[in-house]
Amino acid sequence: MTDFTFHHGGVSVPSLDAAIEWYGRVLGFEVEKRFYIEAARSHTAMVRKGPLRFEIFEVEGAAPLPEDRRSVPRDLKTHGNKHVAFRVEDLDAFLAEMEQKGADVAFVVREAFGKGCFIRDCAGNLIEFVEEPGA
Repeated sequence: MTDFTFHHGGVSVPSLDAAIEWYGRVLGFEVEKRFYIEAARSHTAMVRKGPLRFEIFEVEGAAPLPEDRRSVPRDLKTHGNKHVAFRVEDLDAFLAEMEQKGADVAFVVREAFGKGCFIRDCAGNLIEFVEEPGA
């Protein structure tokens, strides 16, 4: 099988400028490049934090995020892509930082198999952060 590696995740948002500001202020991403995708009528930005890339789309005429996609338990009951997840060294320190930055913490999990949380970006998209046991 041909080898491959992860390149980026992506989200659709109502305001590209607001999302660029949020991803920079809350998570420390910086704009790598901005471009327009004619076929999708999308103002787009690729943001980067070290080796991590995230693509943000503001698509002309896009529908808002359905309410069920904003709740982790309800979102899992619908097939399809769910979220992107990032690893953090210390979940409690991350949660304290997110609280200080005013992030919308949607869901926190502390189980024997591990712990993590979901936050909502400025458009309500879910993003997971995981502390791996023994990592």
